Amino acid sequence: MAAQRFLKLAAVGTAAGAFSGLFGVGGGTIIVPLLILWFGYGERLATGTSLAAIVIIAAFAAFGQGLYGNVDVVKGIGIGVPATLGVIAGTAVQQRIPQRAVSLLFAVVLVAMALELLL
Repeated sequence: MAAQRFLKLAAVGTAAGAFSGLFGVGGGTIIVPLLILWFGYGERLATGTSLAAIVIIAAFAAFGQGLYGNVDVVKGIGIGVPATLGVIAGTAVQQRIPQRAVSLLFAVVLVAMALELLL
């Protein structure tokens, strides 16, 4: 059973890494839903686990993209520094609203992004 769980986690990580390298996404759009669906994680635990994994994924993805000259470090810092304030605020809000509301809001955001990409 432990080996099967490890293989599923490895599949989640591989998918997240591939999507991060291809599209710049992976944590929220891949890891969170799969941790919820495959492992029965709650929204909060899935989000926190995903964020921990993203530190590693993002570092390697940024390095790989940097080798191809696809990283603008100054703009990355310009986005990343204020994003940390958003993370602090978002985490505080997430802890204060029902987990079901977090799941529904996340689903709405994913659908809206999908529609924006399609249209």
